[in-house]
Amino acid sequence: MHQEIRLHGHLDETIEYFASVAGRDVRQSYFYEQDGHGLRIFSPGNEFVLSSDGISHRGNGGSFCEYMFGVDQPLADLAKGDIRNRLALYGATYSDRHELLFTDRTDGSSSYDKIFLEGNAVCNYFFFLSGSVSGRRREQQEEIARLLGKQLKRSPHVQHGDDIELLDELMGYLGHRSALYLIKLIHKRHKAYHDTFAELYFADKSISEEDYDRLRQLAEDLQIDRYQQERIRIDVMYKHPDNRRIVDEYRSILIDCNLAGEISTADNARLTRLKTLSVRNKIPSALFYTLDEMLKHDKLVHLDEKDDYLAETRQILEGILLQDADIDAGITNDDMLRLLDAKRQASENRDHQFEQLLLETGKACDERIRDGADLSLLESFSRIVTFFDRYDSVSAHISQLAFMEGMHLGEEAIRSLLGNRNAFEELDAGLFDRLFFLSLLDNKYLGRYGRTKVEILRKGLAAIADGSMTIQELLEKERRTAEQERLYHQLLDHVKDRIRNFYSRYNTRAEQEALRREISEEFTNKGLYDGDIPKGLFRDVVVNIKKEAIYLHNLLPEIVAARDASLREDFLDNSGLDRFYVEELEREYFELNQLNPESLNQIRKGLNP
Repeated sequence: MHQEIRLHGHLDETIEYFASVAGRDVRQSYFYEQDGHGLRIFSPGNEFVLSSDGISHRGNGGSFCEYMFGVDQPLADLAKGDIRNRLALYGATYSDRHELLFTDRTDGSSSYDKIFLEGNAVCNYFFFLSGSVSGRRREQQEEIARLLGKQLKRSPHVQHGDDIELLDELMGYLGHRSALYLIKLIHKRHKAYHDTFAELYFADKSISEEDYDRLRQLAEDLQIDRYQQERIRIDVMYKHPDNRRIVDEYRSILIDCNLAGEISTADNARLTRLKTLSVRNKIPSALFYTLDEMLKHDKLVHLDEKDDYLAETRQILEGILLQDADIDAGITNDDMLRLLDAKRQASENRDHQFEQLLLETGKACDERIRDGADLSLLESFSRIVTFFDRYDSVSAHISQLAFMEGMHLGEEAIRSLLGNRNAFEELDAGLFDRLFFLSLLDNKYLGRYGRTKVEILRKGLAAIADGSMTIQELLEKERRTAEQERLYHQLLDHVKDRIRNFYSRYNTRAEQEALRREISEEFTNKGLYDGDIPKGLFRDVVVNIKKEAIYLHNLLPEIVAARDASLREDFLDNSGLDRFYVEELEREYFELNQLNPESLNQIRKGLNP
């Protein structure tokens, strides 16, 4: 049985605090003193001071917070799926052999900016104990690590609510003589931005242009820098259940590969699938880059799988630096074509070593120009960077169009694509198609509507270039296709719901026509679609629902029982159903029937018993 006393206040317009003490008998405890805007929390041998500039501490204890993406996370923590929080004990360091060592040097201080930059951007905790730990500081810290270390790193109650559950949980691990002092710091500006973004994003897993403008204005009003904005947005988007499942699977694969010391061809294909899926689900690429960097992804890829284009890239980039020795080593059109093809391969392989080569070359150019080298060196490098920026811009636009449902490009994006297309075509006729369309159209995860939109864009840009189409005509084609895609998915949901709840039969034309008329009326009343639902589109929906039923009730049980990957591939190749959609059906089937998801992964990888 323990009691709690809590002190709540605001240091200024930015920092809010909750100071709590929990113990067996704390009603008469005097544990704080206040001087102006400062606050001192103390117990025998310990103190924690909140001032206008930052915090200072003396004694035992440490800090903890919920992990965010952007905070370096040790592999040992990443590999354990139940670790949620970052824990730092005062005076603790890691040896060269990654053993935790404790010292008596536990006193310290930190600014608020540093706390919310190195820890959680919104909420961070500090704590110390009295009563149950004794001896030298290092001995107290070792005992705290033994008593609370594992639970502090795994507690689900960090940053949730009023900390009653967190205090109850921690007191359960301490002896009856213990008193726990807990200080929670909240960055009010970051929290306001976090809560607003979370509310907007979780509403429908997207942010409209109007809402983005609102968020930009909010960040400007609150004076939140761009790095913290990005950390907060990434963290919120990661916590969406749909996103978290994809990112966690990506992390799990990378951890297994890291432990094995290599990435197999099958694992690489799975990682590629997840990255493609991330575009469709609007998951920021920074989530994956962070995981790749922490797990040393570039060091795991076999050299024989990527040596050719990297060696060629290094040769060209190193050649630029020969200009410093009065050698004509400028970038020719042929060099640029080889670099762009290497960048395409690096993007498909998610090979960050390629970007590292570029960064190293840029740094070398800057240093040589600083030391007096000719500016032509910078011109050569800038030409490469300009084309790579063009590549990234085009790739981002086309990927969004291909994999985001209901997505269509605006006039500004089309004009940007036209300008970039002209630049690539000036290098070599047909280069734009080779870089951006050929491999994409071979992607098995490109859905029916995504493929249609990409083909419309591909032909439309060429037609605008030769004068046979206008930008407005292309925009209208893309808009109509995106509208049809939206209507298809709405129809699919409504028809499946009607069949599930009202219609046991929908095989005859008369039954289907009756269903189409009812849904047309419902869509009109709800403002979802104005007019009669097209018969052809409705027929496609019904046919695809029948295919789905055949797969779930007949083929999939057989595929699972026999682990027949070829039968699954045959259905996917010939059914016309999108792979993303079928894989979601498979996941739901396995969850509903409580089957081991690893069996599904084995089938998808084409492994037979």
